[in-house]
Amino acid sequence: MSKKKIKVAIAGLGRSGWGIHAKRISFHSDKYQIVAVFDKDPARLKEANEQFGCRTYKTYGPLLKDKEVELVIVAMPNKLHAKCSIEALNAGKNVVCEKPMATSLKDAEKMIATAQKKKKILSVFQNGRYAADFLKVLDVIKSGVLGRIVHIRISYHGFSRRWDWQTLKKFGGGSMNNTGPHPIDQSLVFFGKNEPEVFCLRDKALTLGDADDHVKVILHGKKSPTVEIEITAACPYPQNKWLVMGTQGGLSGSVTELKWKYFNPKKLPKHKVSEEPTPDRSYNKEEVTFIEKSWEAKDDKETRTNFYPDLYKTLRGKFPLQITPESVRRQMLILEKCRKMAPV
Repeated sequence: MSKKKIKVAIAGLGRSGWGIHAKRISFHSDKYQIVAVFDKDPARLKEANEQFGCRTYKTYGPLLKDKEVELVIVAMPNKLHAKCSIEALNAGKNVVCEKPMATSLKDAEKMIATAQKKKKILSVFQNGRYAADFLKVLDVIKSGVLGRIVHIRISYHGFSRRWDWQTLKKFGGGSMNNTGPHPIDQSLVFFGKNEPEVFCLRDKALTLGDADDHVKVILHGKKSPTVEIEITAACPYPQNKWLVMGTQGGLSGSVTELKWKYFNPKKLPKHKVSEEPTPDRSYNKEEVTFIEKSWEAKDDKETRTNFYPDLYKTLRGKFPLQITPESVRRQMLILEKCRKMAPV
């Protein structure tokens, strides 16, 4: 595998482009070099130039003509993700697109088709698949100790108002587009390969814009767990992010702490269904001895940033692309169904 650095351009120096991508790439300066940036804010361009010594562009077109740039990170407002990604692919660049991949299924499919036509790498920054809490929940479920998984709930609860551009429909804002791609993407991993039936409810509660800030999505289907996603800005009593219910136990917890308990079904007494009255008109009851375990997250920089090391191995070697646009298309299909079912 080549050890040559990947020359990167970041399009958009806001919370995502600057606070996430530029920061995470800096953890891997042996593999990546930021050589160009684009933003309409001169102060942001000056800051990037001072920190990275990179070229700065006030418009997007000239950045795409920069011959040194190999990878473009699209961190523009949601509504521009598809357009900017397609333009970069057509310019012969590989692309990492921030979530949501697009604001319509049609646009997502255009992105995939363009990447295939130009034979370029297109990935979407669904870094939730690398999240330590998600991976631990997945590990516990796969171990089988919880039995058949009946229900999974993922909650993003808070109580706050917002009035920035991400609360406006014209920019593709709203909680479903801004936050939804993470839990919906994770939910599809839990759900399995079958396409789920989708229920969605959206509301505008506290935001000063016109986009949603209260969202519930339920995925259900045969031979798969029901997965419930709740994203709200109207909950002053937040519940745990994770709740997993299984036939032999369950799991609960947050981003930093998880606990789960389960029992050995072989150690329970055998019962048969009875039509006879219960003694003393009581309910059936038995003592279940649970095995209890817990987990705490470690502040591991590599765990939090391994999206880019994996991408490096794909671009410089033969490592399979870990987050393919085709896998994210499933999420785009869910979001499309939600938009049609629950317009705001």
